[in-house]
Amino acid sequence: MFKGKAFKFGDNISTDHIVPGRLAHLRSNLPELAKHVLEDADPTFAARVKPGDFVVVGSNFGLGSSREHAPLVIKMAGVSAILAKSVARIFFRNAINLGLPVLICDTNKIDDGDEIEVDMETGVVRDITNGNKIAFKPIPTFMSAILNEGGLISYIKKHGDFKL
Repeated sequence: MFKGKAFKFGDNISTDHIVPGRLAHLRSNLPELAKHVLEDADPTFAARVKPGDFVVVGSNFGLGSSREHAPLVIKMAGVSAILAKSVARIFFRNAINLGLPVLICDTNKIDDGDEIEVDMETGVVRDITNGNKIAFKPIPTFMSAILNEGGLISYIKKHGDFKL
């Protein structure tokens, strides 16, 4: 169960919004890069986000180039999960591989600043602020196993292989 504040963004937030190309020189200093996460979409986000909070977005989140750093710095900023109407396939896979849950659901009923709770077991987002409950498609078992280990590398180190 995750609980935190919703940081709401719109549609078509690209990997360049998440990790601006002008900051490519910081790729070898991820803690510093994380201080700039999503600054092109909201310059105040990195300073306001707290561990456990959520990125809540519209459609087509993470489009653009395959920047593995994009989901990684979101996770490093303390975000517990991304809730999206839809997400770019490569971003989704990178996020899971790095241990960051991406949940596909109707985000229209969540407002910026709402306190929300996510139950990965039941597949329900509960908006504590307004009382709405939103179902999301459960994450497949093998992906849940990767998330539970903190990412693909940790999973492989511990288990050696997948049992699909």
